[in-house]
Amino acid sequence: MQHSIQSNTTWKTPSNIAIVKYWGKRDVQEPVNPSISFSLSEATTTTKITASPSEKGGFTFLLDGKEQGSFDKKIRKFLELAQVRLPLIKDHFLKIESSNTFPHSTGIASSASAMSALAFCLADLQHQITPENPLDISEVSSVARLGSGSAARSVYGGWNLWGRLTEIPESSDHYAVPVPVSVNPVFQKFHDDILIVKSEKKPVSSSAGHALMNHHPYRNGRIKQAHDNTLNLIKYLETGNLEGFIEMAESEALSLHALMMSSTPSYTLLQPNSLLLIEKIREFRKTKDIPVSFTMDAGPNIHLLYPDEYQKEISGWQEKELQPLCEKSRIIRDNVGNGPQKIINS
Repeated sequence: MQHSIQSNTTWKTPSNIAIVKYWGKRDVQEPVNPSISFSLSEATTTTKITASPSEKGGFTFLLDGKEQGSFDKKIRKFLELAQVRLPLIKDHFLKIESSNTFPHSTGIASSASAMSALAFCLADLQHQITPENPLDISEVSSVARLGSGSAARSVYGGWNLWGRLTEIPESSDHYAVPVPVSVNPVFQKFHDDILIVKSEKKPVSSSAGHALMNHHPYRNGRIKQAHDNTLNLIKYLETGNLEGFIEMAESEALSLHALMMSSTPSYTLLQPNSLLLIEKIREFRKTKDIPVSFTMDAGPNIHLLYPDEYQKEISGWQEKELQPLCEKSRIIRDNVGNGPQKIINS
Protein backbone atom coordinates (compact mmCIF):
# COMPACT_ATOMS: atom_id res chain seq x y z
CA MET A 1 0.00 0.00 0.00
CA GLN A 2 1.26 3.46 -0.91
CA HIS A 3 1.60 5.94 1.99
CA SER A 4 2.44 9.62 1.48
CA ILE A 5 5.16 10.70 3.88
CA GLN A 6 7.90 13.30 3.99
CA SER A 7 11.29 11.65 3.80
CA ASN A 8 14.74 12.10 2.30
CA THR A 9 17.71 10.05 1.27
CA THR A 10 21.16 10.68 -0.21
CA TRP A 11 23.24 8.46 -2.49
CA LYS A 12 26.67 8.84 -4.06
CA THR A 13 27.10 6.87 -7.27
CA PRO A 14 29.95 6.61 -9.77
CA SER A 15 30.39 7.45 -13.37
CA ASN A 16 31.76 4.59 -15.43
CA ILE A 17 34.04 4.29 -18.40
CA ALA A 18 33.03 1.87 -21.14
CA ILE A 19 35.72 -0.17 -22.86
CA VAL A 20 33.26 -1.74 -25.29
CA LYS A 21 31.02 1.19 -26.21
CA TYR A 22 27.23 1.44 -26.21
CA TRP A 23 26.21 3.48 -29.26
CA GLY A 24 22.74 3.29 -30.73
CA LYS A 25 19.47 2.34 -29.04
CA ARG A 26 15.96 1.08 -29.71
CA ASP A 27 12.59 1.14 -27.96
CA VAL A 28 12.88 2.71 -24.47
CA GLN A 29 16.60 3.08 -23.86
CA GLU A 30 17.54 -0.46 -24.92
CA PRO A 31 20.99 -0.88 -26.49
CA VAL A 32 21.52 -2.16 -30.01
CA ASN A 33 24.78 -3.72 -28.84
CA PRO A 34 26.29 -4.99 -25.56
CA SER A 35 28.86 -2.95 -23.64
CA ILE A 36 31.33 -3.42 -20.79
CA SER A 37 32.57 -0.74 -18.42
CA PHE A 38 34.17 -0.30 -15.04
CA SER A 39 32.82 2.01 -12.36
CA LEU A 40 35.06 4.84 -11.22
CA SER A 41 36.04 5.80 -7.70
CA GLU A 42 36.45 9.60 -7.78
CA ALA A 43 34.17 10.74 -10.63
CA THR A 44 30.86 10.65 -8.76
CA THR A 45 27.49 12.32 -8.34
CA THR A 46 25.94 12.85 -4.93
CA THR A 47 22.19 13.37 -4.94
CA LYS A 48 19.76 14.09 -2.13
CA ILE A 49 16.01 13.85 -2.65
CA THR A 50 13.51 15.24 -0.17
CA ALA A 51 10.02 13.90 -0.91
CA SER A 52 7.01 15.82 0.43
CA PRO A 53 3.39 14.67 0.05
CA SER A 54 1.69 16.42 -2.88
CA GLU A 55 -1.36 15.43 -4.92
CA LYS A 56 0.17 17.06 -8.01
CA GLY A 57 3.65 15.60 -7.71
CA GLY A 58 6.33 17.77 -9.34
CA PHE A 59 9.98 18.48 -8.69
CA THR A 60 12.70 21.08 -8.47
CA PHE A 61 16.32 20.42 -9.42
CA LEU A 62 19.40 22.08 -7.99
CA LEU A 63 22.94 21.45 -9.21
CA ASP A 64 25.61 22.68 -6.81
CA GLY A 65 22.94 24.60 -4.91
CA LYS A 66 21.56 26.45 -7.94
CA GLU A 67 18.40 25.77 -9.91
CA GLN A 68 19.23 24.36 -13.33
CA GLY A 69 16.22 24.60 -15.62
CA SER A 70 18.21 23.22 -18.57
CA PHE A 71 17.98 19.73 -17.03
CA ASP A 72 14.24 19.90 -16.26
CA LYS A 73 13.08 18.36 -19.55
CA LYS A 74 15.37 15.33 -19.18
CA ILE A 75 14.43 14.80 -15.52
CA ARG A 76 10.70 15.22 -16.22
CA LYS A 77 10.82 12.61 -18.97
CA PHE A 78 12.73 10.24 -16.69
CA LEU A 79 10.23 10.66 -13.84
CA GLU A 80 7.30 10.05 -16.20
CA LEU A 81 8.84 6.76 -17.31
CA ALA A 82 9.88 5.73 -13.79
CA GLN A 83 6.61 6.45 -12.01
CA VAL A 84 5.07 3.21 -13.31
CA ARG A 85 7.57 1.33 -11.14
CA LEU A 86 7.93 3.95 -8.42
CA PRO A 87 4.45 5.29 -7.64
CA LEU A 88 5.72 7.73 -4.97
CA ILE A 89 6.66 10.01 -7.88
CA LYS A 90 2.97 10.68 -8.58
CA ASP A 91 2.02 11.92 -5.10
CA HIS A 92 5.19 13.54 -3.77
CA PHE A 93 6.95 16.76 -4.62
CA LEU A 94 10.65 15.97 -5.07
CA LYS A 95 13.38 18.40 -4.15
CA ILE A 96 16.43 17.04 -5.98
CA GLU A 97 19.84 18.41 -4.92
CA SER A 98 22.82 17.17 -6.86
CA SER A 99 26.56 17.79 -7.19
CA ASN A 100 29.33 16.30 -9.33
CA THR A 101 33.04 15.91 -8.70
CA PHE A 102 33.67 16.47 -12.43
CA PRO A 103 32.35 18.67 -15.27
CA HIS A 104 29.04 17.58 -16.81
CA SER A 105 28.15 17.25 -20.50
CA THR A 106 31.79 16.94 -21.60
CA GLY A 107 31.97 13.23 -22.37
CA ILE A 108 32.74 11.78 -18.92
CA ALA A 109 29.35 10.06 -18.58
CA SER A 110 27.93 12.53 -16.06
CA SER A 111 24.44 11.30 -16.98
CA ALA A 112 25.47 7.78 -15.87
CA SER A 113 26.31 8.86 -12.34
CA ALA A 114 23.49 11.43 -12.19
CA MET A 115 20.73 9.05 -13.25
CA SER A 116 22.00 6.12 -11.19
CA ALA A 117 22.07 8.39 -8.12
CA LEU A 118 18.53 9.55 -8.92
CA ALA A 119 17.35 5.95 -9.35
CA PHE A 120 18.89 4.81 -6.06
CA CYS A 121 17.31 7.73 -4.19
CA LEU A 122 13.87 7.10 -5.67
CA ALA A 123 14.03 3.34 -5.12
CA ASP A 124 15.19 3.92 -1.54
CA LEU A 125 12.33 6.37 -0.88
CA GLN A 126 9.86 3.92 -2.38
CA HIS A 127 11.23 1.22 -0.08
CA GLN A 128 10.75 3.54 2.91
CA ILE A 129 7.11 4.10 1.92
CA THR A 130 6.42 0.46 1.06
CA PRO A 131 8.94 -1.58 3.12
CA GLU A 132 7.55 -4.83 1.76
CA ASN A 133 9.21 -3.97 -1.56
CA PRO A 134 12.98 -4.64 -1.21
CA LEU A 135 15.64 -2.45 -2.81
CA ASP A 136 16.52 -4.62 -5.80
CA ILE A 137 19.74 -3.66 -7.63
CA SER A 138 18.62 -5.09 -10.97
CA GLU A 139 15.47 -3.00 -10.72
CA VAL A 140 17.51 0.11 -9.83
CA SER A 141 19.68 -0.57 -12.89
CA SER A 142 16.60 -0.91 -15.07
CA VAL A 143 15.11 2.34 -13.72
CA ALA A 144 18.43 4.20 -14.12
CA ARG A 145 18.53 3.04 -17.75
CA LEU A 146 15.33 4.98 -18.43
CA GLY A 147 17.21 8.23 -17.79
CA SER A 148 20.55 7.29 -19.33
CA GLY A 149 21.54 4.01 -20.91
CA SER A 150 25.04 4.03 -19.46
CA ALA A 151 23.55 4.65 -15.99
CA ALA A 152 22.46 1.00 -16.00
CA ARG A 153 26.14 0.10 -15.49
CA SER A 154 26.72 2.58 -12.62
CA VAL A 155 24.76 0.63 -10.00
CA TYR A 156 27.67 -1.69 -9.20
CA GLY A 157 31.37 -1.35 -8.49
CA GLY A 158 34.00 -3.07 -10.59
CA TRP A 159 33.40 -4.35 -14.12
CA ASN A 160 29.88 -4.59 -15.55
CA LEU A 161 28.06 -5.82 -18.63
CA TRP A 162 24.91 -4.35 -20.15
CA GLY A 163 23.18 -5.76 -23.21
CA ARG A 164 21.81 -9.15 -24.15
CA LEU A 165 24.13 -11.83 -25.52
CA THR A 166 22.82 -15.33 -26.21
CA GLU A 167 26.17 -16.69 -24.97
CA ILE A 168 25.59 -15.15 -21.51
CA PRO A 169 22.14 -16.16 -20.18
CA GLU A 170 22.15 -13.69 -17.25
CA SER A 171 22.74 -10.69 -19.54
CA SER A 172 19.90 -8.33 -20.39
CA ASP A 173 19.00 -5.27 -22.43
CA HIS A 174 16.97 -3.99 -19.46
CA TYR A 175 19.64 -3.94 -16.74
CA ALA A 176 23.35 -4.46 -16.22
CA VAL A 177 25.06 -7.35 -14.44
CA PRO A 178 28.59 -7.78 -13.10
CA VAL A 179 30.82 -9.46 -15.68
CA PRO A 180 30.28 -13.22 -15.30
CA VAL A 181 33.94 -14.12 -14.59
CA SER A 182 36.49 -13.70 -11.85
CA VAL A 183 38.37 -10.54 -12.88
CA ASN A 184 42.16 -10.88 -12.93
CA PRO A 185 43.93 -8.81 -10.22
CA VAL A 186 45.63 -6.62 -12.86
CA PHE A 187 42.21 -5.25 -13.83
CA GLN A 188 40.88 -4.95 -10.28
CA LYS A 189 43.13 -1.97 -9.44
CA PHE A 190 43.15 -0.43 -12.89
CA HIS A 191 43.70 3.31 -13.24
CA ASP A 192 41.78 5.81 -15.36
CA ASP A 193 43.34 9.28 -15.38
CA ILE A 194 40.93 11.58 -17.20
CA LEU A 195 42.87 14.16 -19.22
CA ILE A 196 40.57 17.17 -19.51
CA VAL A 197 41.09 18.58 -23.00
CA LYS A 198 37.94 20.67 -22.94
CA SER A 199 35.41 21.08 -20.13
CA GLU A 200 32.81 23.08 -22.05
CA LYS A 201 29.50 21.44 -22.89
CA LYS A 202 29.90 19.43 -26.08
CA PRO A 203 28.08 20.71 -29.20
CA VAL A 204 26.29 17.40 -29.97
CA SER A 205 24.67 15.46 -27.12
CA SER A 206 25.04 11.71 -26.72
CA SER A 207 21.28 11.34 -27.23
CA ALA A 208 21.58 13.01 -30.63
CA GLY A 209 24.57 10.81 -31.45
CA HIS A 210 22.67 7.63 -30.56
CA ALA A 211 19.79 8.69 -32.81
CA LEU A 212 22.15 9.07 -35.78
CA MET A 213 22.94 5.34 -35.52
CA ASN A 214 19.39 4.45 -36.61
CA HIS A 215 20.26 4.89 -40.29
CA HIS A 216 24.03 4.72 -40.10
CA PRO A 217 25.67 2.93 -43.06
CA TYR A 218 27.93 0.96 -40.67
CA ARG A 219 25.22 0.07 -38.14
CA ASN A 220 25.16 -3.69 -38.70
CA GLY A 221 28.93 -3.99 -38.83
CA ARG A 222 29.20 -2.03 -35.59
CA ILE A 223 26.71 -4.30 -33.81
CA LYS A 224 28.74 -7.38 -34.78
CA GLN A 225 32.03 -5.69 -33.82
CA ALA A 226 30.70 -4.81 -30.36
CA HIS A 227 29.27 -8.30 -29.84
CA ASP A 228 32.58 -9.98 -30.69
CA ASN A 229 34.60 -7.48 -28.67
CA THR A 230 32.39 -7.98 -25.61
CA LEU A 231 32.99 -11.72 -25.57
CA ASN A 232 36.73 -11.24 -26.12
CA LEU A 233 37.00 -8.57 -23.43
CA ILE A 234 35.43 -10.90 -20.88
CA LYS A 235 38.20 -13.41 -21.67
CA TYR A 236 40.88 -10.71 -21.35
CA LEU A 237 39.51 -9.61 -17.98
CA GLU A 238 39.59 -13.17 -16.71
CA THR A 239 43.08 -14.03 -17.99
CA GLY A 240 44.76 -10.65 -17.47
CA ASN A 241 45.57 -10.26 -21.17
CA LEU A 242 46.85 -6.68 -21.31
CA GLU A 243 47.94 -6.82 -24.93
CA GLY A 244 44.50 -7.87 -26.11
CA PHE A 245 42.87 -5.33 -23.80
CA ILE A 246 44.97 -2.42 -25.12
CA GLU A 247 44.29 -3.21 -28.77
CA MET A 248 40.55 -3.53 -28.13
CA ALA A 249 40.21 -0.47 -25.87
CA GLU A 250 41.84 1.83 -28.39
CA SER A 251 40.01 0.31 -31.37
CA GLU A 252 36.67 0.72 -29.60
CA ALA A 253 37.40 4.35 -28.70
CA LEU A 254 38.41 5.25 -32.24
CA SER A 255 35.49 3.28 -33.69
CA LEU A 256 33.08 5.33 -31.57
CA HIS A 257 34.45 8.60 -32.92
CA ALA A 258 34.63 7.20 -36.45
CA LEU A 259 30.89 6.47 -36.22
CA MET A 260 30.28 10.11 -35.36
CA MET A 261 32.45 11.33 -38.23
CA SER A 262 30.72 9.03 -40.73
CA SER A 263 27.11 9.70 -39.66
CA THR A 264 24.68 11.98 -41.50
CA PRO A 265 25.08 14.74 -40.53
CA SER A 266 28.68 14.07 -39.59
CA TYR A 267 30.46 15.70 -36.67
CA THR A 268 33.56 15.38 -34.56
CA LEU A 269 34.06 15.96 -30.85
CA LEU A 270 37.84 15.52 -30.96
CA GLN A 271 40.12 18.50 -30.38
CA PRO A 272 43.69 18.95 -31.70
CA ASN A 273 45.07 18.16 -28.24
CA SER A 274 43.00 14.97 -28.13
CA LEU A 275 44.99 13.66 -31.08
CA LEU A 276 48.30 14.91 -29.67
CA LEU A 277 47.65 13.05 -26.42
CA ILE A 278 46.86 9.85 -28.30
CA GLU A 279 50.15 10.12 -30.20
CA LYS A 280 52.11 10.67 -27.00
CA ILE A 281 50.45 7.72 -25.25
CA ARG A 282 51.22 5.33 -28.10
CA GLU A 283 54.80 6.60 -28.40
CA PHE A 284 55.41 6.17 -24.66
CA ARG A 285 54.00 2.63 -24.73
CA LYS A 286 56.22 1.70 -27.64
CA THR A 287 59.47 3.22 -26.36
CA LYS A 288 59.08 2.31 -22.66
CA ASP A 289 57.29 -1.02 -23.12
CA ILE A 290 54.74 -0.04 -20.47
CA PRO A 291 51.12 -1.23 -20.98
CA VAL A 292 49.47 2.19 -20.97
CA SER A 293 46.53 2.81 -23.27
CA PHE A 294 43.59 5.14 -23.79
CA THR A 295 39.90 5.25 -24.34
CA MET A 296 37.38 8.02 -24.92
CA ASP A 297 33.72 8.57 -24.26
CA ALA A 298 31.60 10.74 -26.53
CA GLY A 299 33.69 13.85 -25.98
CA PRO A 300 37.19 15.31 -26.46
CA ASN A 301 38.72 14.11 -23.19
CA ILE A 302 41.18 11.22 -23.06
CA HIS A 303 41.03 8.46 -20.46
CA LEU A 304 44.53 7.18 -19.68
CA LEU A 305 44.35 3.50 -18.70
CA TYR A 306 47.07 1.51 -16.93
CA PRO A 307 47.70 -1.14 -14.25
CA ASP A 308 48.41 0.01 -10.69
CA GLU A 309 51.99 -1.32 -10.67
CA TYR A 310 53.09 1.26 -13.28
CA GLN A 311 51.73 4.29 -11.45
CA LYS A 312 55.14 5.68 -10.45
CA GLU A 313 56.65 5.52 -13.96
CA ILE A 314 53.54 6.99 -15.54
CA SER A 315 53.14 9.82 -13.02
CA GLY A 316 56.35 11.67 -13.96
CA TRP A 317 55.80 11.26 -17.70
CA GLN A 318 52.19 12.36 -17.36
CA GLU A 319 53.16 15.53 -15.50
CA LYS A 320 55.84 16.45 -18.03
CA GLU A 321 54.30 15.39 -21.35
CA LEU A 322 50.53 15.16 -20.96
CA GLN A 323 49.48 17.73 -18.38
CA PRO A 324 50.57 20.76 -20.49
CA LEU A 325 48.10 19.62 -23.18
CA CYS A 326 45.18 19.59 -20.73
CA GLU A 327 42.85 22.51 -20.16
CA LYS A 328 44.23 24.43 -17.18
CA SER A 329 46.50 21.39 -16.63
CA ARG A 330 43.49 19.51 -15.27
CA ILE A 331 43.63 15.76 -14.75
CA ILE A 332 41.11 13.73 -12.74
CA ARG A 333 43.04 10.75 -11.38
CA ASP A 334 40.72 7.83 -10.94
CA ASN A 335 40.59 4.06 -10.70
CA VAL A 336 38.21 1.12 -10.45
CA GLY A 337 35.73 1.93 -7.69
CA ASN A 338 33.58 0.03 -5.23
CA GLY A 339 30.25 1.31 -6.47
CA PRO A 340 27.30 3.26 -5.04
CA GLN A 341 27.11 4.30 -1.41
CA LYS A 342 24.22 5.51 0.70
CA ILE A 343 25.16 8.65 2.65
CA ILE A 344 23.83 8.56 6.20
CA ASN A 345 22.93 11.68 8.21
CA SER A 346 22.98 13.94 5.16
